[in-house]
Amino acid sequence: MKIELWTIGKMHDFYVKEGIDLFTKRITGYYPAEWKIIAPPKNAGTLSETDLKKKEAEIILSALKKEDYLVLLDERGKQLSSEELATFIQTRGNESVRTIVFLIGGAFGVSKEIAGRANYTWSLSRLVFPHQLVRLLLSEQIYRACSILRNEKYHHS
Repeated sequence: MKIELWTIGKMHDFYVKEGIDLFTKRITGYYPAEWKIIAPPKNAGTLSETDLKKKEAEIILSALKKEDYLVLLDERGKQLSSEELATFIQTRGNESVRTIVFLIGGAFGVSKEIAGRANYTWSLSRLVFPHQLVRLLLSEQIYRACSILRNEKYHHS
């Protein structure tokens, strides 16, 4: 199984890049993992919120494969403990999912089409975080889940 971490926006900011790179590299000790940074649509600043989400959805849907398991990060999603996330990832592997895509949407969230395509909607917290920080949290939590599955000390160190 492969883990892909997708986000809409610019490249990782310097203040989180080192941590994101570190945790992503650690994840690759368990599963192949990579980031996909999706550039915002051209003229994003001139588009209405609805039009922007529609354009972002077109880009995302064209990049997704039919068999990809899409996990949408959204504050209205289901919250999981670290152990529950580990079980979630293990279950996808047991189901022979080839690729799990964790998607961080754009500044205004995602369109109804993306929300409808999502296999699962997950909330890191009911709080709203900057997208750059969500990237770091996401990569750390996936690494933590992987370490839990192998009963390694990271989770309780």
